[in-house]
Amino acid sequence: MRTSFAISCALLVTLTGCVAKVEKSANAAPKLAFVTNGVADFWVLAGKGVEDTASDIGVEASFHMPPDGLADQKRIIEDLMVKGVDGIAVSPIDPVNQTPFLDRIAEQTLLITHDSDAPESQRICFVGVDNYEAGRMCGELVQEALPEGGKVAIFVGRLEQDNARLRRQGVIDQILGREWDSSRYDKPGGVVSGNGFEVVATLTDQFDMAKGKANVEDILSRHDDIAGCIGLFAYNTPLILEALEQSGRIGKVQVISFDEDERTLQGIIDGTVHGTIVQNPYEYGATSMRLLKALAAGDRSGIPENGILKVPARTIRKAEVELFRKDMHKKLGK
Repeated sequence: MRTSFAISCALLVTLTGCVAKVEKSANAAPKLAFVTNGVADFWVLAGKGVEDTASDIGVEASFHMPPDGLADQKRIIEDLMVKGVDGIAVSPIDPVNQTPFLDRIAEQTLLITHDSDAPESQRICFVGVDNYEAGRMCGELVQEALPEGGKVAIFVGRLEQDNARLRRQGVIDQILGREWDSSRYDKPGGVVSGNGFEVVATLTDQFDMAKGKANVEDILSRHDDIAGCIGLFAYNTPLILEALEQSGRIGKVQVISFDEDERTLQGIIDGTVHGTIVQNPYEYGATSMRLLKALAAGDRSGIPENGILKVPARTIRKAEVELFRKDMHKKLGK
């Protein structure tokens, strides 16, 4: 297998990110940047989308995964501004509290969001799934896996992010049989029940893998009758599977997932994961680059009236998983 962009990203992630450069034209190609909300395998596909599209459309693009959370993301963006980028696509970590900072950035360069939105900011457009809708799709998988209902727990990195909050609420509203309302919010900390289901907890880990696994172990120790575990970020389901395996409960607790981690896809094949809701991180990278290039040229025709450029989510079950994984590997050059 050829040395890939993914490997380069992994090696440089603790520095300034990895860069996919193309030759500048006489008119100087736009300098664009794609900034994630953390370090995860999920983002490798986005990085490939950035790299491939930068080469195709003639822009200079850099890709950055902040390893240390909010402060590191802010540092990266400030550094990009010093270097004079023409546009930035960012997945905000804490959109409410970051809005004043994002507004300052939007005054100086083209700013769009991806994956997780900051709808109150001055960003030009959001690129990504409808996270509430995707959460309800995940809830449908929970209902399929547990037709009689039961106790379930939700695991996620952080709820400050717009995508996490909306996904979680979508799951809860779907399994409890509620009407659609993306503005509803059940605060974590208490039990939420209805329609035969009981959501016993929502546990966050702040992208700390050890904490994420410990959260699952805690639920398993406190709830002998837990029926389902729901992972809302890409790395959550692999940690769920590890904890279930070590506790001897693999296959006895239903696992429902988000995103396309390789271990999650193998779990669907093996029957230890019921299914997963996948986004399209490759397209997040590709679409962000195309949109920012157009904006740099003064073309705003690609921005929908509502400011949301939707990239549809998909449901992957056992019947679809092999073809989906084959396509994913092709994009990664495997």
